[in-house]
Amino acid sequence: MTPFRGIALKVISVLLFAIMASCIKATAPHVPPGEAVFFRSFFALPVIVGWLLVRGELRTGLKTQNKMGHFWRGFIGTSAMALGFASLGLLPLPEVTAIGYAAPLLTVVFASMFLGEQVRAFRLSAVGLGLVGVLIVLYPRLTIFGTGDPYSAATLGAVLVLGSAVFRALAQIHIRKLVQTEETAAIVFYFSMTATLLSLLTLPLGWVWPTPWEAALLVSAGLIGGAAQIFLTSAYRFAPASVVAPFDYASMLFAILIGFFIFDEVPTVVMLIGSSIIIGAGVLIIWRERQLGLQRGARQNLTPQG
Repeated sequence: MTPFRGIALKVISVLLFAIMASCIKATAPHVPPGEAVFFRSFFALPVIVGWLLVRGELRTGLKTQNKMGHFWRGFIGTSAMALGFASLGLLPLPEVTAIGYAAPLLTVVFASMFLGEQVRAFRLSAVGLGLVGVLIVLYPRLTIFGTGDPYSAATLGAVLVLGSAVFRALAQIHIRKLVQTEETAAIVFYFSMTATLLSLLTLPLGWVWPTPWEAALLVSAGLIGGAAQIFLTSAYRFAPASVVAPFDYASMLFAILIGFFIFDEVPTVVMLIGSSIIIGAGVLIIWRERQLGLQRGARQNLTPQG
């Protein structure tokens, strides 16, 4: 293990995903989300296939024992992507990023519900704290909290990104099942393939002919997204998940900088407070997972062998 290399790869992947999101956001006023999903998925495929060829894993990437499992992972992930892309056209980038942090919190809850994983009071408390942070970020957007201003587009955007977080959490649960029989390369490849095909179903909903600039941004989103996925996967080869996972939250810094300098978006105090609480809760969960992993390792070392 070379942790610093793993951390560097993780930070690069987070930065690339932020740039990818900004490319999608720039086209959102004109390009439908389903069309954006197509570009993001289709143009990621050459990058992923090239990576598998270089590593000599193309055959592994095409081999699968669970075709329907990949379909459902693709369906759930594509739904998350479409909802997230739609929200980018309605909310500031930092706000979308902050609400999206609900996904790892919900993953803990869903793991208990659907995988039977034991979740004790500490992690449940951290999840609860994180969801309070999500509510703080949502507060100005949802009229049910009595802000008195409808913000119709922003309200829809908040609902969409929250829905995206739910689907992203469900996708993580499905991936945990897939890795029991499938290689990482296969999961990455078939997700992009499935998302590409599913996005074509949105053609009747009104795709548009992008301008040359929009086309360049959409193609870039696919290429950058594919590269980001590779950096992300590679990061976990060089460092434990508990070491690199906290650097997911560097995305807030990148989102604030990109939002401010590219889209003239100034983060609100409420959003910063809420996102800080969410990030703190996420780090607590990651720390607890690391402690439990160390405890399990110690027990295994104490178990008599042979």
